[in-house]
Amino acid sequence: MKLSVGLKVANSLSLTPQLQQAIRLLQLSSLELEQEIQIQLESNPLLEKVEEDTHESLESIQQEQKETVELSDALNADHLPDELPVDTDWDDVYTHQSSAMERPEFEEREDNRHSDASLKEHMLGQVNLLHFSPVDKLIAYCIVDALDEKGFLDASIDEIVSSVQHLLQQMDYDIEVEEDEVLVVLKHIQRLEPIGVGARNLAECLFVQIEALPANTLYRKEALLLLKHYELLVSNDLAKLIKQTGLNADLLKSAVMLLKTLKPYPGAEFEQKESDYQIPDVVVSKKNGHWLVQLNPDILPKLRINSFYSGMIKRADQSEDNQYLRNQMLEAKNFIKSVDERHKTLLKVASCIVQHQREFLEIGAEGMKPLVLRDVAEEVELHESTVSRVTTNKFLLTPRGLFELKYFFSSHVGTTSGGEASSTAIRAKIKKLVAEENPRKPLSDNTIANLLKEDGIDVARRTVAKYRESLHIPSSSDRKVLI
Repeated sequence: MKLSVGLKVANSLSLTPQLQQAIRLLQLSSLELEQEIQIQLESNPLLEKVEEDTHESLESIQQEQKETVELSDALNADHLPDELPVDTDWDDVYTHQSSAMERPEFEEREDNRHSDASLKEHMLGQVNLLHFSPVDKLIAYCIVDALDEKGFLDASIDEIVSSVQHLLQQMDYDIEVEEDEVLVVLKHIQRLEPIGVGARNLAECLFVQIEALPANTLYRKEALLLLKHYELLVSNDLAKLIKQTGLNADLLKSAVMLLKTLKPYPGAEFEQKESDYQIPDVVVSKKNGHWLVQLNPDILPKLRINSFYSGMIKRADQSEDNQYLRNQMLEAKNFIKSVDERHKTLLKVASCIVQHQREFLEIGAEGMKPLVLRDVAEEVELHESTVSRVTTNKFLLTPRGLFELKYFFSSHVGTTSGGEASSTAIRAKIKKLVAEENPRKPLSDNTIANLLKEDGIDVARRTVAKYRESLHIPSSSDRKVLI
């Protein structure tokens, strides 16, 4: 083996820290970008945020300095004047109240804000008001503890008995609890507000609510009779239901309408629902017949180099402090440039998407055109990965609502004329067809496929079924209305 020294030329790609920072900022959402900017502002003294009221703050500072000088000159004078300038007024501290009946300008109140009570807290508050024995109250506590978020009892009677018996043993009570005692307490709880809570299934929940209605309620008896044949009611077996209940079609219809007025999930109103608010990154509006695309001005950070610290940098000074300021200034400039490039790329990609999906903005989801990342990447001359980063967790505000940029990308399906149709548009058409169908004769998947084919969209029945299931639309047999 012979050793030798030689030169070799090769091309390689290396990610500089500035490029890494630009890529990282590109995939951040508006909230994450705001947090990143705050971190940079706290760590880099050369970077500052431009405030809108900077002008007013400078004037207020100058006014305060002027008043301070006047006050110090007055105090240092040989003869004090009768009245000295002060920085506050008497009325700013003590407000004059002419009479006891007059309402004060500011009234101190205790903070009585409270969060909404949960279902279990609401039920326990009512249980404590009932005249239960200690054992019955313990049973009620165990029943309330076993409620799920819908208000149903998520435990069997045997499990409730075992839990109560175990607690009694821990408290050194030699008492045997039977199932009948648990059922009696459960019946009391089911009559509390909301009525039907603690039911073991939907049929029992509706049965409790129907029984709680006044005796003279129209079609109350018919509704109770229907609930005794709940399996036939769920399976839409109209013929057997009429035969076994002895009700005609009109009475059956009225009883079903009464059942629809009840609450199937009594605990649903107590569910803690967290609102998910999204701030749009891009806003689209129509002006003079043209769609205008612009960045949301409310989230655009205005950054600049701090003039005070930048003026302290000396050219020929190689001291440690001067070198630190130079490095911080370079980082601040790179960060401002990366943020600016992020906004330019986002606006460019959003404009391209809006240009392709103008028909969606005009008529809705049915006008969605097939679009993939490659199409946008080629048009804006960016890599697909860059387009993917810039459309993730970025939201577009349109007259039709707020949408993530990823929403406008969809696969395509062939048409009878040789063109292409977006899968999003096909889902919208299926949803429209189902909404306009006859409830007594719902459209089957095969029928929907034929109707779409007449509209120029060539899709198979299994494709229609897949799109229908993605829209959470039941099958035709489940959508069929009894009467």
